[in-house]
Amino acid sequence: MSQKTALPPLSDRDRRLIAALQCDGRVTAERAAAVLGYGVRDVHRRLKAMTGDGSVRVLGRPAPRTGTDAGAMLLRIRVLRGKIDVITAGLAARADIPFIDVTAGGDEISAVLLPSPGPSHQLVFQKLPVTNAVTSVATQTVLHVFADSSDWRLDALTQDERAALTPAVAQHDTARILDETDEAIIAALEEDGRLPAAAVAEHTAIAESTVRRRLATLLSQRSLTTEVVVDPRRLGMDVDANIWMEVPPDHLDETGRALAAHPSVHGAMATTGKANLCVAVWLRDAEHLYRFLTRDLSGHAITGTETVLIGRAVKRPGRGQHHQNRPHK
Repeated sequence: MSQKTALPPLSDRDRRLIAALQCDGRVTAERAAAVLGYGVRDVHRRLKAMTGDGSVRVLGRPAPRTGTDAGAMLLRIRVLRGKIDVITAGLAARADIPFIDVTAGGDEISAVLLPSPGPSHQLVFQKLPVTNAVTSVATQTVLHVFADSSDWRLDALTQDERAALTPAVAQHDTARILDETDEAIIAALEEDGRLPAAAVAEHTAIAESTVRRRLATLLSQRSLTTEVVVDPRRLGMDVDANIWMEVPPDHLDETGRALAAHPSVHGAMATTGKANLCVAVWLRDAEHLYRFLTRDLSGHAITGTETVLIGRAVKRPGRGQHHQNRPHK
């Protein structure tokens, strides 16, 4: 157990605005206000407040390549007490490790190691095992990703509102090949996906008219996407947990897809190992976690589970290398 964040939970109106950003990270205040029935000034003010205090960030991303997460390694690293910060700092400095969590017990690190060239990961097979602070390293390879954090949607809109806020995708026969101009525009939006076209033009030295035209094309063809990064504690979700499951192979795909669609799941993947399905969940409290385990997982041919509570998120996309207390009840 740890103290709750000093920042208060966001209002229902703010939650609906976050859900609107998940539909379209570059939605205008005017459009969001019209669909949600709010005043334009109010929407401007609330968006500025949420993005200003870091509760919400909108990041620009190139369209993901199919299967890029398959082959990543999920690491579970047991560490001597008192040495956890040294190990997490070393891991967080690596560009090929985008996720690092410390469990609530304070003696285990959960991390994701992205695929890299070469026959093996030196980190796993050579460096970590000889570190005196590390007592054990367990690895599982990701075979299939059913959903990741960018797919998660806050359940705060009606179907009609979501449809009205989601931009249409242009149909095209072949995948768009990005040129240097496209890549420069996408790079300028990496840290702030809502950056105005004029600011992108100034940052890249590309004509504003070109930026506007390219942005419209990139977005309509989904060559550029946006991801909303939100502090779940501001949404009233105080429990962050990873649940490892054992599922018979003939039920694995069906179970993974079903759980990926659950509103509390912000990550689901099939892995190697006896526990071959891992889901990451955000839930309100321990009672809701209990309900998820006893009710929502029932009927899915799951033969075993292990629940790991996250106590601290050290590194996650959009939140850099810093420590966040993850409260649990």
